[in-house]
Amino acid sequence: MSPEISALNDRPVIIGGGAAGLMTALQMAPEPVLLLSKAPLGAEASSLWAQGGLAAAMGGDDDPALHLADTLAAGAGLCDEAVARRIVHAAPAAVDHLARLGVAFDRRPDGGWRLGLEAAHSRNRIVHATGDGTGREIMRALIAAVRRCPSITLLEGVEARSLIVEDNAVKGVLAVNAQGPLVIDTGRVVIATGGIGGLFLDSTNPAGCFGQGLALAARAGAKLSDIEFIQFHPTAFDGPSRPMPLVTEAVRGDGAILIDDTGQRFMADQPGAELAPRDIVARAVWRRRAEGHRVFLDARKHPGAEFAKRYPVISAFCKMAGIDPATDPIPVRPAVHYHMGGISVDIEGRSSVNGLWACGEVSRTGLHGANRLASNSLMEAIVCAQWVARSVQGASRGPLKTRAGNALAPASDPSAVRAILSQGLGVLRDRHGIERAIRGLYPLARGHGAATDPALVGLMIAVAAWRREESRGGHYRSDFPDALPAAVPSSISLADAVGTARDVVETGSLSVGSAQP
Repeated sequence: MSPEISALNDRPVIIGGGAAGLMTALQMAPEPVLLLSKAPLGAEASSLWAQGGLAAAMGGDDDPALHLADTLAAGAGLCDEAVARRIVHAAPAAVDHLARLGVAFDRRPDGGWRLGLEAAHSRNRIVHATGDGTGREIMRALIAAVRRCPSITLLEGVEARSLIVEDNAVKGVLAVNAQGPLVIDTGRVVIATGGIGGLFLDSTNPAGCFGQGLALAARAGAKLSDIEFIQFHPTAFDGPSRPMPLVTEAVRGDGAILIDDTGQRFMADQPGAELAPRDIVARAVWRRRAEGHRVFLDARKHPGAEFAKRYPVISAFCKMAGIDPATDPIPVRPAVHYHMGGISVDIEGRSSVNGLWACGEVSRTGLHGANRLASNSLMEAIVCAQWVARSVQGASRGPLKTRAGNALAPASDPSAVRAILSQGLGVLRDRHGIERAIRGLYPLARGHGAATDPALVGLMIAVAAWRREESRGGHYRSDFPDALPAAVPSSISLADAVGTARDVVETGSLSVGSAQP
């Protein structure tokens, strides 16, 4: 491989080629960094698929305090208010930074921002590009900036398989490319691998996003937090394509309504109607489908004839399915969209393992709580990248003399776990279904095959969901439909999850007892 890997030792290593990884690498310039992407840059990044945009208080009638209030309300008590405040206050400057990098955000004729409205926002504050192609435009600009940045060494087709850790400190990365395994000596690693949608049958995420970063961190001994909270987008296009095309919430912000196959508008009496928080809308759609109905997004009146102009990406995939949104309702269903939990980090992205940071969807900063506010995800990745970069640059470098080389893990394949997680950890959950998932995942997680790491991540999510005997945000237990009086973040380690799962499997069931979130 070129350049010679030994010449790259002791540089910070960023794992992941989505918006979080690219922005972190750019923010670290001019310090030399190594950026690993297992696929061609951007090819498996969820960022590329983002339609809505970035949430930021850019309008004259808006301010970060209002953005914070909406974020906290959506988060259902689990947001870290101090962290959320700092992030939303930094959002407008992050938009300006992206614009300077060449992102062509949509503007009004007078040059002002063209701002959209999405669910649970009290103001129009969604900054978007090319209508519904925001993620693609941001990734285009970031990829171009990375490729011309001399301090970034980009290694595409290189997959990190494990972290080398001694005494709770990172010492290196064991990776693989087409030529075979390679070891990178480094005491500073940033995980920016994205989400977990590829662990499920129905997801808007690329199939290659199935929690590899969570597995890397968990095997390294890092704590994970709030991983039971998974956001299902209520309006994924109901068709055979995977990943499932997204019908962005902005369409509902433009006035489109949800109907069933009888024409009934079933969200009309709900607070917020179609623009209620995503978990509420997703459950309503899920229940309507469980009753035997199909569900459609009806945009025939609003935005009506303007649809193709305002949403060219959605219009294109609808056309391929023989649907014209100006005259036909769009078939939709819930699909896994975003993971609120992740590697437990502080505001600078530092995990519980020395020398290990996380940025973007793979991290749990405390911004999203139990239910992410629409378009806060790209914003979080862009904002937090600057703080992660600064923290990595300021970190002391421990000695790298080290290390017993880890055995190379096999390439992961999540196909064996998708049905298990989809059945047990869906929009509606209960004890029986979660325990069945734990029993199905446990032997896979204890093996040494392609399903091992995906099963481990799924097992940790299932144990966290099993312990949380309440309903809050994206975690809804039909056997515990109410929220507990106090909102408590969860924390879990790999050893902790495997031990609990073993007890469930061996005893057939287990009282949660003192196992609190």
